[in-house]
Amino acid sequence: MSSPVATTGAGEKRLSQSSSRSRTQPQTHQLPLHQGDVNESTLGPDAAARAGVDPKPAGPIAVRAEGESGRSGIHPASFLKITLRSSSWASRAVNILWPAVPAALAVRYARPEWDLPIFILAYIAMVPCANLIGFAAQGLAQKLPHVWGVLAETTLGSLVEIILFMVLITRVNEKDGVDYIQVIRAAILGSVLATMLLCLGLCFIAGGIRRDETSFSETVSEAGSGLLLTAGFGLAIPTVFQRSLMGGVLSDEELLTKTIQISRSTAVLLIIAYLIYVFFQARTHHGIYDVIFEEDSKRDADKNKDAHRHRLTLTECILALAVSIALVAVLATILVDKIHYLVEERNVSDAFVGLILVPLVEKAAEHLTAVDEAWDNQMNFALSHVLGATLQTALFNGPLVVIVGWGLDKNMGLNFETFDMVVLILAILTVGNFLRDQKSNYLEGSLLVIVYVAIAVAAAYYPKPVSAHEAGAEVPTTSTGGGVEEAVHRLMF
Repeated sequence: MSSPVATTGAGEKRLSQSSSRSRTQPQTHQLPLHQGDVNESTLGPDAAARAGVDPKPAGPIAVRAEGESGRSGIHPASFLKITLRSSSWASRAVNILWPAVPAALAVRYARPEWDLPIFILAYIAMVPCANLIGFAAQGLAQKLPHVWGVLAETTLGSLVEIILFMVLITRVNEKDGVDYIQVIRAAILGSVLATMLLCLGLCFIAGGIRRDETSFSETVSEAGSGLLLTAGFGLAIPTVFQRSLMGGVLSDEELLTKTIQISRSTAVLLIIAYLIYVFFQARTHHGIYDVIFEEDSKRDADKNKDAHRHRLTLTECILALAVSIALVAVLATILVDKIHYLVEERNVSDAFVGLILVPLVEKAAEHLTAVDEAWDNQMNFALSHVLGATLQTALFNGPLVVIVGWGLDKNMGLNFETFDMVVLILAILTVGNFLRDQKSNYLEGSLLVIVYVAIAVAAAYYPKPVSAHEAGAEVPTTSTGGGVEEAVHRLMF
């Protein structure tokens, strides 16, 4: 029995012979053919038979030849050599931080009272572990078709975020002075903002440094922009509901209960929307994305180096994922344990911890991968990683922690602070405007990064809502919220 690659090669040969015999016939198929397109479902049974292609659909699942490592099993020396060299200069630079991993573990158990050094070491140690997850996921993605590979790489790259969310939700209701619900909410929006503004801005800068401008597919940008608006709309519903009814006929307890119920319903609907998006991209319309990613692969500035780069075996990819995920779980627990020190002793706001500190470390792998792809002129790949990671946080990871909190009887909802929600909506509108012309340059990238830095500065000065109540001060939620909403209305209309 021939392999899928060999079968495809034979089909391509027969297709070439058929096309050479019919050069005088008019062209009816303008898109480049690929392994997932040349079958009965795209050509029809009669056309497939004339083209010499197997009339049975090839399907979206097949192993790509460029993912082959030429080895099998586990080879410790090769495994360490390949992982340390990684796939890009940024990943290799991050590997310098690996000594922080044993240092964080040693200090945590030898000197547990050293709160600040433990937090700093654990925070730094998370970066190479997240990078290893991204590198192993990238190696695994190379063994899959392009669309499935991007989905697998994006999903595995978000494991750090999911682990941190799960650790944080288990700490809710602990009386250590930290509002973990507030941290999680800020982390959800902070992750979206970090990927959508900081990472995308760095991608535009990296692509614009080596060339005047970079271009990307209309399909990727339009689908991503529409889904971002949908995600922002869904996340805003519980917040708008709560803010509009504050000081009305409902008591505070009744309003909170109804807001939590709406948040849980919205979370289920957002997850359904994400599953439909995955099915659309990977199953029914995978041919469109395969063509786009194939064209991006041809434009890869480092494709000759990549072709000769050693790769991990399937077993080594799984081993690297297992080791890195285990380390991330341990380090996430250590990191969360010391958040109370930053909040209580160092007076760092919950908003800054969730909106800035947590997202930067949890999305490190995705950011490095996307920037490297933009540097190599693979902007469609970079944009797919940015939009994919953003949508997964907004449509899946964030709603998932709400549902897990529901199961744990935690009052986790999607009722965000007005500041966070307004910033999110404005960021979505800004990014959508930059994606509209399917072109980018370093100026647009610089503007996105500057906007993110401005948000970080504002988050650093944002007060704790709990502290205002404890101090007996009036929290200007309604008046401030109304003023901000009026300002947004003037900007949008």
